[in-house]
Amino acid sequence: MEARKGRVYAYHSLEAFHVDARIPRLYIAHARMTHNETSPRVFRIRSLQVLMRCAILFSFCGHATMCAQEKPRPVASVRTETGIDVLEAQHFAPLRGKRVGLITNQTGVDANGRRTIDVLAKAEGVKLVVIFSPEHGIAASEDAAVVNNATDTATGLPIYSLYGETRRPTDAMLQGIDAIVFDIQDVGVRFYTYVTTMAYCMEAAAKHHIPFIVLDRPNPLGGEIIEGPMLDSDKLSFVGYFPMPVRYAMTLGELAKMFNAENKIGADLQVVEMRNWRRGEMYWMTGLPWVAPSPNLPGIANLIPYPGIEILQAGGVSVGRGTDSAFLEIGAPWIKPEELLSELKRRSISGVTFETKTFTPKTGPYVGEKCEGIGLTVTERDKIRSVLMGLEIAEALHKIYPQQFQVEKMVTLLGSQSTAERLERGEAPKAIVAGWDGDLAKFRAMRAKYLIYR
Repeated sequence: MEARKGRVYAYHSLEAFHVDARIPRLYIAHARMTHNETSPRVFRIRSLQVLMRCAILFSFCGHATMCAQEKPRPVASVRTETGIDVLEAQHFAPLRGKRVGLITNQTGVDANGRRTIDVLAKAEGVKLVVIFSPEHGIAASEDAAVVNNATDTATGLPIYSLYGETRRPTDAMLQGIDAIVFDIQDVGVRFYTYVTTMAYCMEAAAKHHIPFIVLDRPNPLGGEIIEGPMLDSDKLSFVGYFPMPVRYAMTLGELAKMFNAENKIGADLQVVEMRNWRRGEMYWMTGLPWVAPSPNLPGIANLIPYPGIEILQAGGVSVGRGTDSAFLEIGAPWIKPEELLSELKRRSISGVTFETKTFTPKTGPYVGEKCEGIGLTVTERDKIRSVLMGLEIAEALHKIYPQQFQVEKMVTLLGSQSTAERLERGEAPKAIVAGWDGDLAKFRAMRAKYLIYR
């Protein structure tokens, strides 16, 4: 519809454009073109022909574009301003006169593509003294069990890894810091460790009475769709900091408010809110460029199925790690692709199609081995429910390959013992999802108290 509106607008704009009156002003050498004023009729005829050709061209191009795409994607009419952009507009008021510790990685950039590290290092009245990095390191490119400390080349500042010997800032790391700033792009999934890193740092800040400032960014999966089982209270870990569903539909700023209150952290918390972001907007609607938050999420296409595909790896399959198609494929040496494909097609899973696929993972299970399985294509981003999709695939694998696929091991990321047990018993995934309704309703009620954006 937007494309059609654009074409109508362009046509009317051209129709109202009085070419004859403007040509003498458009040409630099108009004084030599005497026929501009003496032959208005000729120009009217030629102008009309030009306009008609333009209208036809607009119509043809628009039609070709619509045909080439499955469905036009909504795009924000005004680009979202993230927390760092707003902080710059405020002339860094909350940080003036302070020595700052910054928790960030390559996703921490402003509207001009400048690293938040460089922006704060050059900000007048602000002294950046130390940098902290989460899992995957400062460049968000490492896929290792441990990330080492480093030095930032541009600023010469130390970078303390919070995914190394310690996952919390130590007392020594926080010496001489007056404020801690957090600027990292989250992915909107409970078991993504950046959430826990933020919470651990908030706890350390509260212990040392250091103000904690979150530069907010969009939840790339949007702020409305809540999905997945609640995390069992006895399964809190680095991949599950707080009892909430797999998809919580909150920004990191909103999560920080919730953690601070519900976990009674007591941090001196400030959220620098975004501008021009609404809850219904997913990342591709914000106008912001995607910056990979980790090596296996190079694009939005990889992220959309991620919440449901990642949980499968623990059961004994590869999810394509180390390839450009991570989370867009699953496989193992023992899978018979046609058999699995037939079972998945029978289930009519919304928003996605499947095909047989052969690949060789570069990291993770079966690294370097030929894996056969399925590839997936998201056809309707607004209809896919990735966690439900993951359960459907898990139940299919358990049904066809009960000896090879260990569904009970999925509990680590699912975070729900009852969900894993119901899958193991072969219960229908849709019935399992319906069983979450009561818990999710309670979560929605609690979550509502901490929402910033509408």
